[in-house]
Amino acid sequence: MTDAPASRPSPGEDVTSMSQDPGHVMRAEIAEQPDVLARVLDLALPQVRSAAAVIRERDPRFVLFAARGTSDHAALYAKYLVEVHLGIPAGLASPSTMTAYGARPDLREVLVVAVSQSGGSPDLVETATASRECGAIVLAVTNAPDSELARVADLHVDVHAGTELAVAATKSYTAELLSLWLVVDAWRGGDASAAYAVPEAARSHVGRLAEMTSLAQRYRFTDRMLLTGRGYSYPTVREAALKLMETSYVAAHAFSGADLLHGPLAMIDEGHPVVAVVPDGVGGTAMRPVLERLRERGLDLAVIGGPASTPFGTVAVELVHGLPEDLSPIADIVLLQQLALAMATGRGLDPDSPRGLSKVTRTW
Repeated sequence: MTDAPASRPSPGEDVTSMSQDPGHVMRAEIAEQPDVLARVLDLALPQVRSAAAVIRERDPRFVLFAARGTSDHAALYAKYLVEVHLGIPAGLASPSTMTAYGARPDLREVLVVAVSQSGGSPDLVETATASRECGAIVLAVTNAPDSELARVADLHVDVHAGTELAVAATKSYTAELLSLWLVVDAWRGGDASAAYAVPEAARSHVGRLAEMTSLAQRYRFTDRMLLTGRGYSYPTVREAALKLMETSYVAAHAFSGADLLHGPLAMIDEGHPVVAVVPDGVGGTAMRPVLERLRERGLDLAVIGGPASTPFGTVAVELVHGLPEDLSPIADIVLLQQLALAMATGRGLDPDSPRGLSKVTRTW
């Protein structure tokens, strides 16, 4: 779900009326992602490099991310990028400290990155405005270059995802991930070359809808699922859980593999599946003890990961895209978006029109 869309149907227009079948809109937007990612590389890079040059000159000592909903998971991903690649501490803002409580922290030498698909959520606009007043340099990353958030920020990057109609955000999320990766890469003086493999990696996953539909059939009667991952995959499982909750109404809980062993492991039983996202890399290695514990428990475990991890699963979905660990989430989430889509339609639901939700969610 998004905070608000960059562009949307006319008031009163039913998105599902544009669908040929339940989930048609979400399915089409998932399939569009390889082209969207190619467009980010083609169109966003000049803005990214310009913003990165200003940020390098300002030399911030801390990075603070502000976001809501799906964009919050993109921000969490970028937090890992900043801390791992730049060695700069980063955190996730609580907008209500400024908007509801009126706090005005000292933000000198701080970069505030506001991530919002619509750029119109009032609390993020107010947070960006207050952050500038408190001394921060503010970068807005949105799918709406004419939005209020883009106007109040010092710098802006347009993610070029195009109009998104499905309530469950897909293409705008991956466009945010890639745009944020490009910002960090440019900040550290990179040439973005590694990112050019991303569109085709996403395309390879779009082509695996039948495989994810089969996995969804296995789980379509469950009322609760647990998802887990570490490092760069933790934002992926957080986003996947949100997609499952808003489209399939499954109580989907996402935990870091480390946190899982500290208590939530007790809630898992043989009747409820676990999905682990474990691409090769540092995070995958750190997940090994978690996978061993889950296997010892005899749980129904689906491992979406590299060759070193998939043997632990009751069900294995191998990642074969060849992306480095820090770019893997951009392609990996495509499989989980398709799982959410297939779970919903397999349960007789329409993910294009989830109950109680609309494309526009405005918070203060």
